[in-house]
Amino acid sequence: MRPVDRKSIHGLYAALLVLGLTLLPADEAAAACRGAWAEGVQYAAGDTVTYNGTVYTALVAHGCNGCGWNPVAAPSLWSQGGTCSGGSATPTPRPTAAPGSTPTPRPGGGSCFPAWVSGATYVGGNQVSRNGQNYRAAYWTQSDPVFNNGPVGSGAPWNPLGSCSGGGSSTPTPRPNSPTPTPAPTATPGPGGSGLGAVLSQAQFNQMFPSRNAFYTYQGLLTAAARYPSFAGTGDTAARRREAAAAMANFGHETGGLVHITEIAQGEYCSGTATPCGVCASGKRYFGRGPIQLSWNFNYCTAGQALGLNLWADPDLVARDAAVAWSTALWYWQTQNGPGSQPAHSCMANNAGFGCTIRAINGSLECNGGNPAQVQSRINSYTSFKSILGAGASVGPDGC
Repeated sequence: MRPVDRKSIHGLYAALLVLGLTLLPADEAAAACRGAWAEGVQYAAGDTVTYNGTVYTALVAHGCNGCGWNPVAAPSLWSQGGTCSGGSATPTPRPTAAPGSTPTPRPGGGSCFPAWVSGATYVGGNQVSRNGQNYRAAYWTQSDPVFNNGPVGSGAPWNPLGSCSGGGSSTPTPRPNSPTPTPAPTATPGPGGSGLGAVLSQAQFNQMFPSRNAFYTYQGLLTAAARYPSFAGTGDTAARRREAAAAMANFGHETGGLVHITEIAQGEYCSGTATPCGVCASGKRYFGRGPIQLSWNFNYCTAGQALGLNLWADPDLVARDAAVAWSTALWYWQTQNGPGSQPAHSCMANNAGFGCTIRAINGSLECNGGNPAQVQSRINSYTSFKSILGAGASVGPDGC
């Protein structure tokens, strides 16, 4: 049976999250009067705004375009009071797309946007048509399994813009001054390519995980890795291969060789403390899912915000979409210290050693003598995978 390795960040981390400390980039650390509240703006904890003639103070760092987190609708994010001037008393909505992205009549009098294309990647602000209706993407989306028939009716990730006529082209054509839909990354056939595919081929991936669940696709991994070009892309070739081996060793350990999609012992993992998304969505459980076994309500909230997905409200999306599952794993690997002092990516890029990555994932549950057998199991996989990739000797300690 696979060990239950939980990504718990304990009470102190949850408390810091409530204060917004773990969500604040360095350049947003200072609170400020931000004028009238506006949709889609990133607010830091302590920022003040005006809304309908009343001043409010942000309780946590947050920001989401299309979520409607105004001070009245989201009391868990705002408290009434504070000092703020310089903005109008009535909130001015932030434009969701740059000027020029409104529908322009097509030749012949039509007004439909280019037709939605299955499998194409869209980002927030892209506009498409489908079945006589125009839509705007609220966030990054590519064949979201919840909306696998494309934009229909209403609801994220596609916001309806009304009916249209005149059809639409068969391929997405970018509107002026709007984000450009990009095709999904394609697999690179092994060393010699670019990105992760340059250091980890499909054949090597299959060799590492001969009994893997079909859910964990190589293409899904490459799609997720395209979000994080520094993943296995930092340093010389040997360093890049070591990071790929380290990540796959940890992901394999968490999932029993990429076999398990969800945690075996499925707890609630609701901290009971407010996150920028709320406390815990009704009826939702935040047990481990995906290659890193993402756990806890605050991790689902923060990962979802980073990826442009509402994982807090729909944690099962991590278990339904391979690209999303891999994306949560790489989000954690690249950005989260967890119980350690730096993210796993930094551990490898800074030559702090494989043991540092174990600490970032499971901390004292395994390190400092917590479970030496599990630590050794990870090291064994790392050693094997380095050999498969030709990564050479370790740099830094393997143990933690």
